[in-house]
Amino acid sequence: MDPRTLKHAEILVNYCTEVKQGDLVMIHPYDLVAEPLALAVYQQVLEAGGHAVFNMRPNAAQELLLKSGSNAQLDRGDPYYHWLMENIDVRIAIKASSNTRSLSNVDPARQARYQKALTPARKLFFDRQAAGEMAWVVTQYPALANAQDAEMSLMEYQDFVYQATMTHLDDPVGAWQEFSERQQKLVDWLAGKKQISVKGENIDLTLSIAGRSFINADGRRNLPDGEIFTGPVEDSVNGWVRFTYPAIYNSREVDGVELTFEEGKVVKATAAKGEDYLNSVLDTDDGARYLGEFAIGTNSHIQQFTRNILFDEKIGGTVHMAVGASYPDTGGKNQSAVHWDMICDMRSGGEIQVDGELFYKDGGFQLQ
Repeated sequence: MDPRTLKHAEILVNYCTEVKQGDLVMIHPYDLVAEPLALAVYQQVLEAGGHAVFNMRPNAAQELLLKSGSNAQLDRGDPYYHWLMENIDVRIAIKASSNTRSLSNVDPARQARYQKALTPARKLFFDRQAAGEMAWVVTQYPALANAQDAEMSLMEYQDFVYQATMTHLDDPVGAWQEFSERQQKLVDWLAGKKQISVKGENIDLTLSIAGRSFINADGRRNLPDGEIFTGPVEDSVNGWVRFTYPAIYNSREVDGVELTFEEGKVVKATAAKGEDYLNSVLDTDDGARYLGEFAIGTNSHIQQFTRNILFDEKIGGTVHMAVGASYPDTGGKNQSAVHWDMICDMRSGGEIQVDGELFYKDGGFQLQ
């Protein structure tokens, strides 16, 4: 096993989630190709005195359900996953794929129906983690299909993943702790602020953050991490944004997405490719046309688009927004079966004003 995989597992268990004696830990590889990291995590959980349950399905199981399942079977959701969200203390999700396009030809309406059925379990997750009842982290195992999406060789992608997670360093935990301290200064400065204005060649938006909190994403929930994010006041977003990179959701890629907001709602959504799919997702439910998240990417180790939102939303010098569900710990109230992140580059002339004060310019923070 790559020794960096062992170090990766140590960070996930001992830093990100701080597994304790007696914790029930859900280990959730998205694909069986991630088995090496799943087993390394299991070893660390055992050493920490925790108990583990695995959520590992055959790779084609979801595709079979979405293509062949009856409406009643789609509407049933996943009873095991619901039980897990009610009972686990820790969730460690490991993204990986042997085929990133496996759901590309699935009927979007059936995907939306199944996502709606998962809403109760998703709400349990959001509510319990916001209340401090569940620790969680999402990470990436460097699988071949993900390397292909990123247009890298597997060896190049492995190096990219381990640099982005700072696993290549002698003391990655110490590096993440220093990173956290830097970001906390930004979050502390934003506390109590009310209005944000974002302008650039691809964006002209205003939104309210009154009564909302920014979260310091410092490697404890995502690995890699590197963002500060909040849930904007739901009816406050006005203006437009043209997202710089393709927006990917349920294995489908939509290019050239442009959204126009009025009083918080997406009133116009266009795309150079995939416009019908874009609007079908936005019509999933009442909350899907409102922003659940506004965030600024801060990870300087990530500078290229890889078609993997875990990395791409963290690109230093970008902002991203998610239509759909808010994270309750930000104060956000929007509810939806959808949470779709989309990214806008700010490194060429982009500015963010907070309560009339320049906070961010050309991809960098302006605080002294």
